[in-house]
Amino acid sequence: MKQENTIMENQNFRPLDLKKKMRLGESVIQTLLFLAGFLSIFITVAIVYVLGKEAWLFFGNPDVTFAKFLGTTEWSPGIGKFGIWPLVTSTLTTSFIAMLVSLPFGLAAALYLSEYASPKARSALKPILEILAGIPTVVYGYFALLFMTPLLQFIFGEGVQVYNMLSAGIVMGIMILPLISSMSEDALSSVPRALREGSYAMGATKIETSLQVVLPAALSGIGAALIIGISRAVGETMIVAVAAGAGPNFTFNPFLAAETMTGHIARISGGDLSYNSIDYTSLFAIALMLFLVTLVLNLISQGIINRFRQRYE
Repeated sequence: MKQENTIMENQNFRPLDLKKKMRLGESVIQTLLFLAGFLSIFITVAIVYVLGKEAWLFFGNPDVTFAKFLGTTEWSPGIGKFGIWPLVTSTLTTSFIAMLVSLPFGLAAALYLSEYASPKARSALKPILEILAGIPTVVYGYFALLFMTPLLQFIFGEGVQVYNMLSAGIVMGIMILPLISSMSEDALSSVPRALREGSYAMGATKIETSLQVVLPAALSGIGAALIIGISRAVGETMIVAVAAGAGPNFTFNPFLAAETMTGHIARISGGDLSYNSIDYTSLFAIALMLFLVTLVLNLISQGIINRFRQRYE
């Protein structure tokens, strides 16, 4: 004991100082985490403030009323037409098509990589998905225009216009697929092994275990992937700007051209707009509407997920 005490004294070992350093380090980390969380909330509030402030100038125009904005179906602020629905419906149509493509194929890919693929197959397929995620969206836009549209015209005939919502939506789904697949695979891989073994012990097959045990257990993570995928689809710009069309069109026919909210913002903001003009302030009204649409879709998706999610302790 005397020898140990001598060694501790020689090394200037001070337990109280060590605890103080640990507490100081924990306080610094806690402060940094708090600042990170506060910064994200502050940025969100700042975005809403800027959009609301500029959109207020649009709605403050005597020619603009909420009845015209939400009750009519023609959009051309320069000539007094303020119906937002042509832009909203085309945005929802392309996003819906994108999710029809990305969600089932993304989940299928995630199930295969998580439950069936060998390590060799997984190491070969994962980089391919990562390459898809890294392709610039403008490249996807021209792929939709120059490859997907001619293919759809060959399949469905001349009813498919050169610019159309279907090709843009399909290619958007291809773009989102790696995101859905990667996040869903992480959620599936995090399911406890005991659940799988318990299912096998009850006589379930591998496909039954994957679909009836593993998939419901990972529904929370899959739901997060779905929400992010919807937000990504609604906010996509370059694909729809290149392939969907350049003019508001109130239609649900995916074979026709129609301009989305993001595509319209990209097209109009690239021109010469005078500050505080009706066209300029209308961009912020569209952006605010886009924010609200994304928020509502996320809340609906989260509500559905919470309704059907299974909890495992």
